[in-house]
Amino acid sequence: MEWVKILRYRFRLRSFKRRRALALFAAVLLLFLSYWYILKDLPSPTRLSSSATPQSSQIFDREGRLLYTIFSNENRTKIPLSEIPKSVQYATVASEDKDFYRHGAIDLRGIIRSIVVITTKRELQGGSTLTQQLVKNSLLTPERTVQRKIKEIILSFATEALYSKNQILEMYLNQVPYGGTAYGIEAASQTYFGKKARDLTLSESALLAGLPEAPTTYSPFGSHPELSKKRQINVLSKMLTQGYITQEEYERAVSDELKYKQFVNEIKAPHFVLYIKDLLVQKYGERYVEEGGLKIKTTLDLQIQEMAQASVSAEIENLRGYRVSNGAALVTNPGTGEILSMVGSKDYFDTQIDGNVNVTLALRQPGSSIKPINYAVGLIKGYTAATVFIDERVCFPNPGQRPYCPVNYDGKFRGAISMRNALAGSINIPAVKMLKANGVEAMIATASAMGIDTFTDPSRYGLSLTLGGGEVSMLDMAESFGVFANGGYRMDLHPILEIKDSKGRLVEKYDPPSSPIFGKKVIPEGVAFIISDILQDNSARASIFGTNSQLRIDNQPVSVKTGTTNDLRDNWTIGYIPDLLTVVWVGNNDNTPMGGLTSGITGAAPIWNDIMTQLLSDKPAQKPIKPASVVGMNVCASSGLLAKADSGCEKKFEYFIKGKTPKTFDPGKTRVLIDKTTNDLAKEGQTENVEEREQYIITDPTGARYCVDCPHPTPSPPPTPTP
Repeated sequence: MEWVKILRYRFRLRSFKRRRALALFAAVLLLFLSYWYILKDLPSPTRLSSSATPQSSQIFDREGRLLYTIFSNENRTKIPLSEIPKSVQYATVASEDKDFYRHGAIDLRGIIRSIVVITTKRELQGGSTLTQQLVKNSLLTPERTVQRKIKEIILSFATEALYSKNQILEMYLNQVPYGGTAYGIEAASQTYFGKKARDLTLSESALLAGLPEAPTTYSPFGSHPELSKKRQINVLSKMLTQGYITQEEYERAVSDELKYKQFVNEIKAPHFVLYIKDLLVQKYGERYVEEGGLKIKTTLDLQIQEMAQASVSAEIENLRGYRVSNGAALVTNPGTGEILSMVGSKDYFDTQIDGNVNVTLALRQPGSSIKPINYAVGLIKGYTAATVFIDERVCFPNPGQRPYCPVNYDGKFRGAISMRNALAGSINIPAVKMLKANGVEAMIATASAMGIDTFTDPSRYGLSLTLGGGEVSMLDMAESFGVFANGGYRMDLHPILEIKDSKGRLVEKYDPPSSPIFGKKVIPEGVAFIISDILQDNSARASIFGTNSQLRIDNQPVSVKTGTTNDLRDNWTIGYIPDLLTVVWVGNNDNTPMGGLTSGITGAAPIWNDIMTQLLSDKPAQKPIKPASVVGMNVCASSGLLAKADSGCEKKFEYFIKGKTPKTFDPGKTRVLIDKTTNDLAKEGQTENVEEREQYIITDPTGARYCVDCPHPTPSPPPTPTP
């Protein structure tokens, strides 16, 4: 069978030759593809000192008026490593690449360490070396692709072969972007502190060294300046841990007061444009935004912005006697989500109050301004604007803690009161009872659907949530109140209309819809209408705020709600018509309490009134259109139930959602046990000193009973709110 062996040998030989040919072909193909996709356009490492000139990006308002030039001319002054303080060098190495002098072009341990941190602690941590960062910033595009990463690694090895570690560090410190137009440590030192780099202190060096990781996020001139201090402390902590500084030097640097150079670049609507820049950097990356020559058309109306800024600044001056140092305002079109004005503080450049902090983005407690969402949940669950609550002293069990005993702002109790009057007058106890009936989870779910994303874990909140026990931002409140203005539809806020690149090509575009129905429907239109109707009912709030308060705008049916926290740290007013919404806040950035603010119409309300009055001066009245799902009918004012033909109850007109109108008639008087001493309802189980009488009894959603016609002491009228 020798011939069989010969055939097998020849077959194996041909198979081997075919496999070898295929392997050779695959290798050639791989080399070709590697060249074509990776090596073909690979820049030379020798270009590290001659990077392409970036182009400025500009931010405009909706009418094309220039607000800010993000980048005009690259501010770069090259200095030798010998003129760069050791504090800058050490801070940079400690924060960006602690093993810089011990590893090569890439740091495998650093990459593994970053993967471990990301997977175990859910925290983002980079694994790039200083060499990789230098190559990425100076030679490559900001795109995040595998192809670019391979180029970065190849060029890093080439750079390490051509230059020493000190040369690489020198190039890095002269070329890395520190934010805005500042490229390199010398330009950064002049931009932020008005001094040469050689004169930087340890605390200043640590702050600057922390900027390159995310210049917009960590900038002391950005929308979140407080993050720059946290980043500085983080850098100093790393320097201490790695032995570059002593404990004494660390503590001294942390406590040093940083004195920044005046932000001299011409800027209009500074809080808004820095907010826009922040959004763009998050989406497109720092380098593309600062060097891409973008033209960004925003939704801001500069005329409205300047008017709102003037209103906030003037009123805060008037409130100095109330220990109020700051205010903020946000104006939107709820139907389109466009931001028309964003006033983040009374004065961006006021360093005494941290005026560069954008309060419209900050988390603050909303006080009673959150109540409409709670009552909206009640309407969804079947309660009505005529539902009666018993406003009396009450305490709710609070497992593991003292019982929760809410009080009204004036310390008074009003007995039986309808949802309409309770919401319009911002009475606290009925609101807490409404939340008790609804459930905290239901309110959080609805608030989240309407645009508030800070109420996350229901177990963190109790019944005080309806009085402002959870933190929100002004943006959140504008979006959620916009749902009421839009008839139940949520429109996300859209601050940008259009972006074009340096060649005029469209990057993104937002076409505002002609109707809010293009948004997402999150609550029934009938619920939105009834809440809006209550909030514009001047008669319903008159007993608390008076008939001519700052919440009323002549000839304009405007829905409005105030809010003041119990500790007097936050004071809000939010009001709207179908195509215009304004949120105003006053308080102190350091969270110290205000003084003398007796009600929701002192502080924020005058600013809100001034802004809305000017915006509505040439607008016709826009009363919300009653949807087909809402009907109006007369009910008994005392109980909110149907009135019998022969009933003597006082009748009151109210709106109801179809299918949820009252089904039962007012029962009138019933026989109940009365305590002969108090002449009020006998306590449960009481048998002594009682007698049976016919009285008019109301039961509210929590099961509390109230004798309407018992001889209660006449409450004294509430105090007149301070304007």
